[in-house]
Amino acid sequence: MSAVVNRIVVKTQSGRVEGRVTGGVASFNGLPFAAPPFGRHRFQPPQPAEPWTGVRNALAWGQVMPQSPYPEPFRSLLGDAGESGEDCLNLNVWTPEPIGHGLPVMVWIHGGAFLRGSGAMAAYDGSRFARDGVVCVTINYRLGADGFLWLGDGVANLGLLDQVAALRWVQENIEAFGGDPTQVTIFGESAGAFSVATLIAMPRASGLFQRAILQSGAGHHVISTETAGLIGRDLCQKLGVQSTREALAAVPTSRFVDAQAELAAELAMRPDPTRWGEVAANGMLFEPVIDGDVVGDRPINAIAAGIGAGVDLLIGTTAEEWRFFMVPTGAIDRVTETQLQGLAARRGLDPALALPTYRAAQPTATPGDLVAAIVTDWFFRIPAIRLAEAQARNGGAPFLYEFAWRSPLYDGRLGACHALEIPFVFDNLDRTTSPMTGDRPPQTLADDLHRAWVHFAATGDPGWPRYDLAQRQVMRFDANGRVLVSDPDAATRRLWDGVR
Repeated sequence: MSAVVNRIVVKTQSGRVEGRVTGGVASFNGLPFAAPPFGRHRFQPPQPAEPWTGVRNALAWGQVMPQSPYPEPFRSLLGDAGESGEDCLNLNVWTPEPIGHGLPVMVWIHGGAFLRGSGAMAAYDGSRFARDGVVCVTINYRLGADGFLWLGDGVANLGLLDQVAALRWVQENIEAFGGDPTQVTIFGESAGAFSVATLIAMPRASGLFQRAILQSGAGHHVISTETAGLIGRDLCQKLGVQSTREALAAVPTSRFVDAQAELAAELAMRPDPTRWGEVAANGMLFEPVIDGDVVGDRPINAIAAGIGAGVDLLIGTTAEEWRFFMVPTGAIDRVTETQLQGLAARRGLDPALALPTYRAAQPTATPGDLVAAIVTDWFFRIPAIRLAEAQARNGGAPFLYEFAWRSPLYDGRLGACHALEIPFVFDNLDRTTSPMTGDRPPQTLADDLHRAWVHFAATGDPGWPRYDLAQRQVMRFDANGRVLVSDPDAATRRLWDGVR
């Protein structure tokens, strides 16, 4: 290892890489952890990256998985993933300079409904983790059909196998960047958190990490081979090709990406379970598939049975997740009482019992507000609680949090919505391009949240009591800082017993 002015060179197992030093942090971008998953590697498990001679430039973001942009208004809220291309299985590393040794490592798995996103976004800049003594890694993985297509041919969950390949790269290379491969925390948000739960339950990922943080996602969101096969056939039909990987690989990338977006829009417009199976409720075309090999069962079932009992867990949600999906489009104002009752029933609740309970918790709520609250619980909060309960029953050490600071956007109606906590976790309030945090987000809240994540990665303890079935203590982060609460929203939580 040698440093030249504001550049630094590190030797990996594939070859030497040159990064940049800024403000006491060394960063390395676009490091390949696997070969480009196109050409002869299309729709195949990840293959080793080709080694190189000389010094590889790691000063700019690598390419990201080809994808369509988010539709508006979500594109303005979340931003773009970066420059797409075939050489997309790469990762980014931030580490303190001078490079030390034995530092805790955090590996970020991005969200985006398994259809969009990347590890190359400003909000995910890991400099502040490195500043605080953590080696931070952000990864890309295959999305959409490239990552989660099921055609019944024995090939499945390639996006998850990409994540495993990235974690193996960490095991083999992170010491060169100052990290301790025996002290790895994986963390992710939304689809990234669903991925984290699935990795905990996957034998192929065993031993590749010791701790896990799940932000707005837990262990319920996987789909059956029947539903996954239906989605695969629909995609092939839309593209006018046979249901084979060879036929799909011959489709131009731009048309392939557009077809996935078109299919996702059709799902969003008419989520009929007779056509879409369980993704009618999940709302995501592509998810991990219970194929019996890579994924053997629903992660929550596997974890409840004891798999991953030794993994330290930090789990949580934002307080008003689903408002992100309803307020910007105005959908929250178009919900009728009849639609509210139907939604509650479809989620397994008795409307006559559940709706008065939710109204008691929010006396001025509109039907749209209550839909947002119910779907927040069904999709995010209750699965997070179930995961914490399972780990607690197995003698583990789960910690639960709630992010309750409310965005000022849309006259404050956006609330403590999905994805709002991310720039606070990364301590990047000054770097995020999202308008969701407003003009004056509280830096003290970022200090608290970021510090808890760093402390958990270093010690397995974020700084508050673990979750148990007696006290059910949850750390709430809001405009007043942090406060420990016992069994928050207990009445609505109990509605889901035996349901979700």
